[in-house]
Amino acid sequence: MRNTFKPRDYQSVISDKAVTILNELGIVVFGIEVRCGKTFMALMTAQKIGAKNVLFVTKKKAISSIQDDYNTLNPGYNIEIINYESLHKIPKINYDLIVADESHGISAYPKPSKRAKDLKAIVGSNHLILMSGTLTPESYSQVFWQFAVSKRSPFKHVNFYKWAKDFVDVKDRNLGYAVVKDYSHAKIELIKPIIAPYIITFTQKQAGFSTNVKENVLKVKMNPLTYQLAKRLSRDKVIIAEDGSEILADTAVKLQQKLHQIFSGTVLFEDKTSRIFDTSKFDFIKERFKNNKIAIFYKFKAELEGLKQVFGDDLCFDLETFDSTGKNIALQFISGKEGISLRNADFLVAFNIDFSASTYFQFKDRMSTKDRTENTLYWIFSEDGIEENIYKAVMNKKNYTTAIFKKDFF
Repeated sequence: MRNTFKPRDYQSVISDKAVTILNELGIVVFGIEVRCGKTFMALMTAQKIGAKNVLFVTKKKAISSIQDDYNTLNPGYNIEIINYESLHKIPKINYDLIVADESHGISAYPKPSKRAKDLKAIVGSNHLILMSGTLTPESYSQVFWQFAVSKRSPFKHVNFYKWAKDFVDVKDRNLGYAVVKDYSHAKIELIKPIIAPYIITFTQKQAGFSTNVKENVLKVKMNPLTYQLAKRLSRDKVIIAEDGSEILADTAVKLQQKLHQIFSGTVLFEDKTSRIFDTSKFDFIKERFKNNKIAIFYKFKAELEGLKQVFGDDLCFDLETFDSTGKNIALQFISGKEGISLRNADFLVAFNIDFSASTYFQFKDRMSTKDRTENTLYWIFSEDGIEENIYKAVMNKKNYTTAIFKKDFF
């Protein structure tokens, strides 16, 4: 198949720069904002360094999109595109280049995540591209394991704890029931100069995007039962249903989580079973957007069951079906916010809202493309619920922490 792909000028420039960094340092970080085409840049970089076998590790929902980009580029090398959870299944071959998409997903600390361990066993000294628009969404301590999966890491410490002695101001944190070590206060001024030579940054503005994202908040009056449950749980901290199922909120953290569920019409019991007790939000979305093609983002698994119940066969869960049919798509915030393009959606619709500020901003960027200048997204909140409080926090780049929740509800 003849290659007819024509890269944008900045994509060629960035991939050339990435080749230079890889040849010198072995690792390059694409700190590039979403919708700028960083997948193409990574694939082009692999082609320019003469790779024969490439491993591209990503989220499961992004695999088909990356495969489409690879087919479009038609670079001539072999590629294995796989999700992080399936790393143990990959062929036992030596890859010339490994691409770790949304690499902040392997950044857990102090102990390495399973993803980090699996990737470390594969990378060795081979070329590595880390791709993330938010390399350190919570703390610069997240830098260590992203680089440490490679033997070419600029940090030669054998583990995070030894690294922390040099690069973290370790503090004690009182959880109420125990005192633990807090490793989140990394010494940014020491870390930045070390990792700066590895990082290529690029923004949507530099790429020529002029997308206007219009946000709308729509409020839904929930059934009286929803407000009764929320009020009773806030007061008594426990509710026992007629069948013996228990809702327990004996700490502020649990109460925050349970109210987050209840105000959208679902609840998870202590025995891990869940129930949909109020379909007001589900019904509202179906009626309000009945003539539109929408992508619906949900927070909790029970919310997905509610969407399936109300939308039936009009709902799909993979990008390929969404792009090729008239069906709507349902995606979970935590897995669907990264690595996919929803350019074929008329609107994004958020059934609920996540506590994370980074999730909020990545969600907003989902429909941004260079050729699309107007985007509209809708937040579906319950009247007098918790969602609007969360929204105000994340809009201001703050996670909705338990401390903020206490100020709002106590």
